[in-house]
Amino acid sequence: MVTKRVEPGAAWSAYQAGHLLVRDWLAALPADVMALPSVLPGWTVTHLAAHLALVANSVARLTEAPRGERPLTIAQYVARYAAAAEMIDIETRALADAAEPVTEMDKRSAAAAETMHRLGGGDPVVAAGRGPIRLGDYLVTRCIEIAVHTDDLARSVPGIERPVPPPEAERFAVRALLDVLAEIAPGRSVEVRVPPYAAVQCIAGPRHTRGTPGNVVETDPTTWLQLAAGRTTWADACAAGQVDASGERADLGSFLPLL
Repeated sequence: MVTKRVEPGAAWSAYQAGHLLVRDWLAALPADVMALPSVLPGWTVTHLAAHLALVANSVARLTEAPRGERPLTIAQYVARYAAAAEMIDIETRALADAAEPVTEMDKRSAAAAETMHRLGGGDPVVAAGRGPIRLGDYLVTRCIEIAVHTDDLARSVPGIERPVPPPEAERFAVRALLDVLAEIAPGRSVEVRVPPYAAVQCIAGPRHTRGTPGNVVETDPTTWLQLAAGRTTWADACAAGQVDASGERADLGSFLPLL
């Protein structure tokens, strides 16, 4: 599957906007709220904030990959998250115990901006935490992180006005995760729509040639992100009316989550 190359500057701007929004929301929380349990098992709101500081730090640590390195696709890159989950948890807990998370978000975001300046223009292959990847694609994975964790934070502190990811960060995240689905489940038998951002065709089977496809899945951006990240299940989202699925092949349950 060939996907359109991402312009790094656009993805960087989208990620930065999301980072700043969450940073300001966290900074305004009462101190006692930071210690509350989050929707992620074993993590508090402080742990989520520390993790977002580490997301910024991951950009700060980028270097150009050796010449000739073959870049991973976004789907190949995020498939490596599971193997790193334990280390990510350890690093997150260590930072949460050692420093004030919002201060660390500021410090590491500033370092990330310096790295982006050093890398200059273009779309080089960079050496990232899970392997070589084009800079634009890597920054899209940061948009995925910020969009998914903004929703995690909103659901963790329901009594306070929820943060909403900037449209561009959400758009990059939604479209990238749809492309991941299309890469791991190639085909043309099912159309998955997440308005207003994007739609893809996927899953092997009969291909429609005109009119409305016989198998259609439609959902909203927040639900799609939750499904892709394993925050909800296909069965639960369908039962809650958050997914409209029609056609005998319109069942994505066996392909989810993607992260």
